[in-house]
Amino acid sequence: MSIKGLDSILREHPFVAGLDDDSLAFIAGCARNVVFDADARVFSEGGDADHFYLIREGGVALEMFVPGRGEITFLTLGAGDILGSSWLVPPYRWTFDARAVVRTRALAFDAACLRGKCEEDARLGYDMMKRFVPVLAQRLQAARLQLADLYGAPAG
Repeated sequence: MSIKGLDSILREHPFVAGLDDDSLAFIAGCARNVVFDADARVFSEGGDADHFYLIREGGVALEMFVPGRGEITFLTLGAGDILGSSWLVPPYRWTFDARAVVRTRALAFDAACLRGKCEEDARLGYDMMKRFVPVLAQRLQAARLQLADLYGAPAG
């Protein structure tokens, strides 16, 4: 059995596709492997958004509390997905809950470390934003469609 280094594990994730080796090594210094058992809380609304995650395998439910309905899942993420963007925007607080639905392996990036590296290397910072913005736009569109479905067409 061979043991993979963090750089080679990171290289396998679609988020870093096309990232040059120097930049990959630079951001790998902010990453570590993590494992969440099924039903483990990854983070909670209002908590410090001090990490973001690249999901390697498993699944994570994004949840929010809805008065009168309780906790609802509004999106489930899996292998190849990015988990968490609140680390990008002050005051760096989670805006929802995240819970592993099955045993989940991910790379956790220390947010302060990565923000510092992006400040240090503006080209890398811009590249990171180009990787996050399409994901955020896609999730915003999905949320809009969910709201349209929730409220349905107006009675005519």
